[in-house]
Amino acid sequence: MSQFGNNPYQSSANYGHDPIASAAVLDDRLVFVRNTYLHLFGAVVAFVALEVIIFALFGQQLEEIVMPIMTGGMSWLVVLGVFMGVSFLADRWAHSGASRSTQYAGLGLYVLAEALIFVPLLFIAQRFGGDGTIMSAGIVTMVVFSGLTAVVFLTRADFSFLRYFLWIVGLAAMALIVCSLFMGFALGLWFSVAMVVLAAGCILYQTSNILHHYRTDQHVAASLALFSSVALLFWYVLQIFMSGE
Repeated sequence: MSQFGNNPYQSSANYGHDPIASAAVLDDRLVFVRNTYLHLFGAVVAFVALEVIIFALFGQQLEEIVMPIMTGGMSWLVVLGVFMGVSFLADRWAHSGASRSTQYAGLGLYVLAEALIFVPLLFIAQRFGGDGTIMSAGIVTMVVFSGLTAVVFLTRADFSFLRYFLWIVGLAAMALIVCSLFMGFALGLWFSVAMVVLAAGCILYQTSNILHHYRTDQHVAASLALFSSVALLFWYVLQIFMSGE
């Protein structure tokens, strides 16, 4: 989960008799928020570009690569394990305070890992889903993300209390996924709906951290956290669309 820093709005109260200092704190936070969402936009664009390149270069061979992964539980478990390892490393790099280049390397590595992990799902959606399935899921993801972001910024609510709940639910969901791979049962539509709710909670939590808790030099780490939640939301929104086909 995201790192916690000092609340800039709380700390700015210390400058109650110094409006110049208070304005400077607010200006720093606004620059941080702008940089975070610019980096998030860049990560999404890079993700889409990578998917286009992968499908353009390997379109003919993707079926031979994807189908064994989707039909073999252990193969998919290995893929998920590698992805979790890369994600952990990328998150550590992105949160590194030692080097800005290391932070960007972490964000770039995470975007690449997400692009690769999405290939099987996008291939199945493209091959067997209806026309516009991927586009429709993308639009719904964007609308939900925008709505949740607006809720946090308009209310200025602090959703940091969700941290441990999200951890527990996330671990339970991962345990169910692993069990389904070993035991061969389908998780079904309602699991996808529950994961969309989990992703929505993560977006609320991380957006409120951006507003209240991240340090103003952590825009790379903040954008990585948001991108991970947007990717999770898109994954399960797309699953829901595919289940209706």
